[in-house]
Amino acid sequence: MITNTLHSISDQNQQRFNISQEGTRAEMASSSLCALLLAAFACHCHAAAAYRRPHAIGVNYGNLGDDLPTAARSVKLLRKAHAGAVKLYNADQRILHALAGTGIPVSVMVPNDIVPSLADSRAAAREWVDNNIKRHPRVRVMYLLVGNELLSYPALAASTWGKIVPAMKNLRHALHAIGRGRVKLGTPLAMDALAASYPPSAGAFREDIAGPVMRPLLDFLNHTRSYYFVDAYPYFPWAANQKDISLDYALFEGNASSHYVDPATRLTYTNLLDQMLDACIAAMDKLGYGGVKLAISETGWPNAGDPGQAGANVRNAALYNRHLARRMHKKLGTPARPRSNMPVFVFALYNEDLKPGAGTERHWGMFYPNGTWVYQVDLTGRRTVRSYPPLPPPDGQTGKLEWCVLAGGGKPLNETAVALALNYACGQGTGTCAAIQPGGACYEPNTLDAHASYAINAYWQQFKAKGGSCYFNGLAVKTNKDPSYLSCKFPSY
Repeated sequence: MITNTLHSISDQNQQRFNISQEGTRAEMASSSLCALLLAAFACHCHAAAAYRRPHAIGVNYGNLGDDLPTAARSVKLLRKAHAGAVKLYNADQRILHALAGTGIPVSVMVPNDIVPSLADSRAAAREWVDNNIKRHPRVRVMYLLVGNELLSYPALAASTWGKIVPAMKNLRHALHAIGRGRVKLGTPLAMDALAASYPPSAGAFREDIAGPVMRPLLDFLNHTRSYYFVDAYPYFPWAANQKDISLDYALFEGNASSHYVDPATRLTYTNLLDQMLDACIAAMDKLGYGGVKLAISETGWPNAGDPGQAGANVRNAALYNRHLARRMHKKLGTPARPRSNMPVFVFALYNEDLKPGAGTERHWGMFYPNGTWVYQVDLTGRRTVRSYPPLPPPDGQTGKLEWCVLAGGGKPLNETAVALALNYACGQGTGTCAAIQPGGACYEPNTLDAHASYAINAYWQQFKAKGGSCYFNGLAVKTNKDPSYLSCKFPSY
């Protein structure tokens, strides 16, 4: 539903400026827009029992919540939703034990902070694999994901970005050593890996990562027949750009009047997710790797949020995931790759009340912590959307003017972290920090906090339509109170 106006994309995860393994979703939209599709999970020689949902969508299983069901109960709920696979944010031993013998395909994530050590030492990689994969011979591990949205954190550029592929190579060697050579390796990337995504044919990676990071990564994925894993959330660009993107288009319900034709390829787009996915394909093609397969490591829609967070409700969440499952069941692919078959993981199994950030961050689940449905969904996609019980009516919420400023209410903040946020914001976009340069309308007061608030807001206003986040590792917060003063005007769109 970026009908005719999605221009470039620049972050889907600066909210992932925070280095948590399972980052926040709404503010995690501090990046671009990208995504992946489908869910076909081939047999694995270590599966103890044949799981009968090979083409169903998978589910992200996070555990940042109070009183969540046990791992054994969670496996039953995965089956209740007919999940085709499950993705874990770490090698949680209790969950892996509960999955043993089920035949459910599993994706396991390696924590961000140990990626450099795994890259530097084959012995360390072998030890990690022995402790977390080898010890669970009856778990059907399909994917091993190295880090989570690492390229969304500029602070990790020097220490970690160049270590991603070496870590993958060492882990692959370790997997072969224990007879698990069929496990595919990858790394989930947010949409902020793209510098442009509109029109889809203009998709291109950021200049800072295209050559030194993406080219070797894509070469590894191509050589090992693995996937480019992308986190793609149509909710964020729609919520930030409702005048130009129709809700129906974002929910796979758009009619012909909302369809978009890429002027370069003449391909017709019927929904926003396909645009995001094909922008990723175009970006890979520009580096000579247009044949690398796609997988959607995260997608979904929030079922609730704070006042003013438009469209975050049970009805829209149910419609998005039900339509998504139907599309994957039909193997429609995307306009650039029709009939393609891609793994897909929807976010998430549960609402997680311990996640930081805006209200939407805690409301992506199919199930409440007590194990009851937030809304019913058959992830095989065999059930038609009309066959479900009636949904609540739309809430009718519309967005209000918002600004993104430093949090803290005047309380002291870590100066190093604030300076890092300021530098990051000023390094993005066009003219982001012009007003706080000497002589600019917002130069005075010439303080770190004042300049950082302006820069963070200017950054967010430029990129929120493309997934840009108002988070900055917990330093920033949204407000409906205009922070402008005298001749200094904070933009709000």
